[in-house]
Amino acid sequence: MAIKLIAIDIDATLLNSKRELTPGVISAIKAASAAGIKVVLCSGRPITGVTPYLAPLGLADQADQYAVTFGGGLVQTTAGNVLAQTQFQYADYIQVEALARQLNLHFHVENADFLYTANRNISEYSVYESSLVNLNIAYRTPEEMRDIALVKGMFIDKPALLDAAMADMTPFKALSDRLTFVKSSPFFLEVSPKGVSKGAALTKLAAELQLDASEMMAIGDEQNDLSMITLAGTGVAMGNATDQVKAAAQYISADNDHDGVAQAIQECAL
Repeated sequence: MAIKLIAIDIDATLLNSKRELTPGVISAIKAASAAGIKVVLCSGRPITGVTPYLAPLGLADQADQYAVTFGGGLVQTTAGNVLAQTQFQYADYIQVEALARQLNLHFHVENADFLYTANRNISEYSVYESSLVNLNIAYRTPEEMRDIALVKGMFIDKPALLDAAMADMTPFKALSDRLTFVKSSPFFLEVSPKGVSKGAALTKLAAELQLDASEMMAIGDEQNDLSMITLAGTGVAMGNATDQVKAAAQYISADNDHDGVAQAIQECAL
């Protein structure tokens, strides 16, 4: 069946290791759009971290183009119309914040306006995320977060510390009836309300566009891309993807420093 929608992760997928859009990737995405295929950037980033890449791809400020952000927590048009949004409940935030302190890991939460942390010694990875996604950092105590609408949380710390904490998933499983934990990079463990994922967001978007999953292609590299790669009729793992993602995909493309997104589009969609 012909591909009518291509969902593309941003970090280490759309962008190369220098966080750049290459001419080959831009050309392939524009060719897909010219062929009538919807190209949807699907990221754990907030929209502020996605917007800079929409204009070069010819996708910015359009009522009939879409973006999935916060790992599936928000689905919107690139013109800003929100189709679906799921919020992180305060009671869940309090429990995850307490778990972070128990595990001695840094933690922050995000919405479209700020990256919030209750850590006085702000993590270098929160600073990195702030710069990466163009969100200012705000310090707030847990009590001050009660009336702030949140979309996503993140454990952010050295890879060795995150891996050590995840070696025993028991503390996380105690919250798994309400929350989902997925890695989006070696130093990011994302926390979302249960049912939130890139795949779930694409299911909502597909219903809006009257598309079947068999008409979709999804391209990614990390654990938080699995839900959309397994949903789509054509699931693509980047050459630099984790082994888990490669095992789930129907097609393995080149890595993100060798225009893997362009290769996948040209060979599978055009």
